[in-house]
Amino acid sequence: MITFLQGTLEESWPGRLVILAGGVGYEVVIPMLGEAQFGNMGDTVRVLTHHHIREQEQTLYGFSSEDSRDLFRLLINRVSGVGPKVAMSVLSGMTSEDFKRAVVAGDITTISKIKGLGKKTAERIVLELGDKVGVKEAWQAQAESSLNPDQIAKNDALLALISLGYKQSEAQKAIDKIPAEITQSDEMLRAALRLLQG
Repeated sequence: MITFLQGTLEESWPGRLVILAGGVGYEVVIPMLGEAQFGNMGDTVRVLTHHHIREQEQTLYGFSSEDSRDLFRLLINRVSGVGPKVAMSVLSGMTSEDFKRAVVAGDITTISKIKGLGKKTAERIVLELGDKVGVKEAWQAQAESSLNPDQIAKNDALLALISLGYKQSEAQKAIDKIPAEITQSDEMLRAALRLLQG
C-alpha cells in the first residue's frame, strides 16, 4: 500500500500529477479543484495517496490533506454504488467542508449538482453517510467552534475510525476507553485501533 509520495513535481495537468520519487515517475489522479495546492513544477512535494487496486489496473489517487483522503475513503467504502471516479467527482465539485455541511443539512439539491452525480446518488450518499454510518453527528460536532481541543481530537479520531470501516457505536466505545493522558488525535487513533483489534 502506498500511503504518500514525496518527490519532485514533474508534471501538473488538470486532475493529474506526475511525481518523480526514487527514480520512478508516479502518475497520481487528483481532484480537479486541487492541482494548485500541490505546488509548482520542480518543487519537492508530499502527496497523500490512496492506492486503489482492481483486477486490471492500479491507480494512485492523491490528496493535499488527511481530511480529503478520509472523505474519499469514506465514500468508496461506505456508500453503495460509489467508486473512486464518483468520489473524485465529489472532491472536484466542492470542498470537503461544503460537502460535509450539505450532508449534515440533508441538502440533496446541492450535492446532486456535482458533475457525474444525479439525484439518486446524492440521496444515497446523504442516507448512507448520515443515517447508516453515523458520521452526520461527528461532522456536526466538527463544525461547531465551541469544542475544546480534547473534544476536537476525539472527534477527529472518531471520524478516522469510521472512514476505516468501523461502526460509529464501536468506534465511540473504543475512544471512550482511551486514557485521559492521550490528547493528540493520531495517538488516540492508534490507541483505539489497538483496543478494537485486541
